[in-house]
Amino acid sequence: MKSMKRSTLVIALIALVVVIAAIFFMTRGKPSDKSADPAAAAKTKDGAHSPKPALTVTVAKPEATELMLTLAANGNVAAWQEAVVGSESNGLKLAEVRVNVGDLVKKGQVLAVFSPETVQADIAQSRASLAEARATAADAAGNAARARTLQATGALSQQQINQYQTTEQTAKARVEAAEAVLAAQQVRGRNTQVLAPDDGVISARTATVGSVVSAGTELFRLIRQGRLEWRAEVTSAELSRIAVGTTAFVVSASGAQVRGKVRSIAPTVDPQTRAALVYVDLPNVQQNTGIKAGMFARGDFELGRSTAPTVPQASIVPRDGFNNVFLLKPDNKVTQLKVQIGRRLNDRIEITSALPDGAQVIVQGAGFLNDGDLVRVVDAPASASAAQPARSAASAAAAK
Repeated sequence: MKSMKRSTLVIALIALVVVIAAIFFMTRGKPSDKSADPAAAAKTKDGAHSPKPALTVTVAKPEATELMLTLAANGNVAAWQEAVVGSESNGLKLAEVRVNVGDLVKKGQVLAVFSPETVQADIAQSRASLAEARATAADAAGNAARARTLQATGALSQQQINQYQTTEQTAKARVEAAEAVLAAQQVRGRNTQVLAPDDGVISARTATVGSVVSAGTELFRLIRQGRLEWRAEVTSAELSRIAVGTTAFVVSASGAQVRGKVRSIAPTVDPQTRAALVYVDLPNVQQNTGIKAGMFARGDFELGRSTAPTVPQASIVPRDGFNNVFLLKPDNKVTQLKVQIGRRLNDRIEITSALPDGAQVIVQGAGFLNDGDLVRVVDAPASASAAQPARSAASAAAAK
């Protein structure tokens, strides 16, 4: 009897604990009032749930912006004219080289010097030969003069007189020949100094101290006046849009950007590529270190201006290989639209495809949206340029 009573008591205690635990969990899960229930708070008067905005965004309308009309092209950068500086002396040893690649030189500047000893000896020999020829000519001239004075007396025959006169003329010719030889040797003496033919930049050097070079051997190459040009390849269909004097904006492979002007257009078109070369003068190489001869460069010819609709760059969302914008609908939902983009101006991009009338484009937050999302629209923050006049006006008012 006692064991049965004990078992009944245990069962009753376990049942009581289960009941108390159930009541506790039910009470804990039940909200104390309606205001604490998120589902009840989210219900409207008719009992339906109101949708929540996916993101807070800003919007902007497309604006008509004046943009530059351009024509893109590719080409190589080359020297405007390259001068070859060579040796005019033959068989002389190069004693000194005074410039190197990249040096700026002026017209007439000494670039290299040859050993002058051999030439100086030849000049001295030519001067001695000239002095000897002049002495011989003076003696021949005296003899011819005396012979002419005796011509009337008959002391000398006519043949002898003619011989003296011939000897005089021959001596004069030898003097002139000696003078020419001396002049040639003096030119050789001046050629022992290699001079720059024009202002420019040394682009190549083959001169080596101690080498014995022959006449005509190339020693240096010089970019005349430091001028470079961009040789742009333009198709024959677009060639008529470019004229001499057109401005070109050139960007090299290194990222350097320069402006130039069209100097000339090739008179012929390559029959293989159907493209013509357009020669664009670039700024002086002495002042521009980002563009070098031999570089590949792309560029744009500025052909004029036109007005086109543009949107902020932040509103363009690239997805799946296409450019998209999100348009705001009257119910504050967004719709995704594929667009074609064109030219850029600062932070604005041209839209070449059609947009609906009165379209409002999502700007801030566009990259996080999907088609059909509900958004909350706020005003865009004032730009620094717009805020600056406001601060200036407030400061002026405070000063008063």
